[in-house]
Amino acid sequence: MRCLAIDDEPLALAQLESYISQVPFLQLVRLCRDAYEAISALGEEEIDLLFIDINMPDLSGMDLLRSLLVRPLVVFTTAYPEYAIEGYKMDAVDYLLKPFDFQEFLRAADKAHKQWEYRLRETQEGEDAVSPEQEFLFIKSGYKMIRVNVADIRYIEAKNEYVHLFVEGDPDPITSLISMKSLEEQLPESHFMRVHRSFIVNLSRILEISRFRIVFDSNIYIPIGENYKEKFMAYINRRCIGK
Repeated sequence: MRCLAIDDEPLALAQLESYISQVPFLQLVRLCRDAYEAISALGEEEIDLLFIDINMPDLSGMDLLRSLLVRPLVVFTTAYPEYAIEGYKMDAVDYLLKPFDFQEFLRAADKAHKQWEYRLRETQEGEDAVSPEQEFLFIKSGYKMIRVNVADIRYIEAKNEYVHLFVEGDPDPITSLISMKSLEEQLPESHFMRVHRSFIVNLSRILEISRFRIVFDSNIYIPIGENYKEKFMAYINRRCIGK
């Protein structure tokens, strides 16, 4: 995590520099002696975390944060406990009351690191979402081109040379003369998976997995092929809780 240390007291700034250097997941980008230096640094650097004193001359740590449209994670450092409530109202990760030792600092840094990792996961999952180009497909069926919303596809079954798309809300499948491979290439990998040589499933539509079969409702059981079992179960196990 790329961080700034901001404090108008030279000794406090030196302590932060020492503590940060001892934490493997922290990278000190700059030491700032006041809020104006911090604003300059934030305009030039990508910063993930601020260690910032609240009570500074001219522009306080609170005022600095209020001026930012996009805020990094924040750990307040101050000698004044009366600022604690206001600090947490600013969504601070933690509040270190001076003088604090390395263990207290490390606990605050660890909390910030966990929040930072959570943000990264959220961002990555957002990037895996269906792009606008993947929201729908036109499926050729006979003499028609049928628009299908990708999110509405429950599963796809191959029979001989044809594929059948089973779509939410439609009792009859859409049948098309197309290969499973070419159709699989058009579907977002984050939402669809081939689980059998004859089946592709929408992962978000699965209700249950029982005896290596995927259950969509009381009448639909889709087998998991031996060649696809390892990848599918790895996906499920990453999302499985309980024993």
